[in-house]
Amino acid sequence: MKAYTHGGDILTAQTGFQGEIVDFSANLNPLGMPESVRRAAAAAVKGAVHYPDPLCRMLTEGIARRDGVKREWVLCGNGAADLIFRLAFAQRPKRALVTAPTFSEYQEAMEAAGSEVVYHRLTPDNDFNLTDAVLEDLDGRLEMAFFCTPNNPTGQPIARGLMERILERCAGRGIRLVVDECFLALSDSGESGGLAGYVKSYPNLLLLRAFTKCYAMPGLRLGYCITSDTGLLDRLSRCAQPWSVSAPAQAAGVAALQEPLHPLLARQLIEVERRWLTGELTGLGLRVFPSAANYLLFQRAGVTDLRERLLKRGILIRSCANYVGLTEDYYRIAIRLRGENERLVRALKEVL
Repeated sequence: MKAYTHGGDILTAQTGFQGEIVDFSANLNPLGMPESVRRAAAAAVKGAVHYPDPLCRMLTEGIARRDGVKREWVLCGNGAADLIFRLAFAQRPKRALVTAPTFSEYQEAMEAAGSEVVYHRLTPDNDFNLTDAVLEDLDGRLEMAFFCTPNNPTGQPIARGLMERILERCAGRGIRLVVDECFLALSDSGESGGLAGYVKSYPNLLLLRAFTKCYAMPGLRLGYCITSDTGLLDRLSRCAQPWSVSAPAQAAGVAALQEPLHPLLARQLIEVERRWLTGELTGLGLRVFPSAANYLLFQRAGVTDLRERLLKRGILIRSCANYVGLTEDYYRIAIRLRGENERLVRALKEVL
């Protein structure tokens, strides 16, 4: 069975600590799920005696209006990860590029579909920033390239000028460009820093977005992609089971679209708490990397069991040992509310 390597594994964590666990391993909106979203999902359970809308019509129309794209350019899925795997099997590229470190599902989906994965390495010397050096790797041997902005787990966004150069290079060389914007709504720029306005001009561009992070609803599983390549969307639809998005998830998504201030209020809180946490962690001797997102990557050189130490105190953080390009002494934490952040700092002082 495939090992689970992501954050948010509360059930396993509870086997090592008897009590309430504060989860810093899942980088969600610190304000939690809006109550209107919770009510909508609960109400939809009453209608679960019927199949959910296989086309997600209300949800798709709402997303298209909100993101300023055509309805036929939007496809919903059972989380962004579902769409990543669909894409891998729909296109089956011979060779795909991913950065390292980044979200591991790009690599795993490509390898599952029989693709060769090549890495563009990011380094701590420049805080894991993506630079123009990546353009040299976008050559004619590639069929697909993945980029995440802001990147997970580094929190670094891709500069707009560089992103435009990547767009041009991929378009000119026939490379399918996949840009993961799932954390964009909780980043400093918000969704105004996204690429939805480029989709019409670049049919090779596919954007990944999700409700999971910005509305704190990972258990409902809801993501979507945007592309003007309707032929690709048709293939993605054929690579999915029918009714891949449940009725409660669709209802929650429709309700979330009516809460535009929720990510904005979270961004304001995140900016303050991220600055405070960065200062506190740096004061403890940790190397904290700059971030524009709702999470921080840090390193404590030579300490490979920090996750286990903190778990004994009811704090769950994300070990980054499984990320290509990182070592066992790298960790990621979500930005949470001040009281929880203070509890993390106290626990770190105790275990370090």
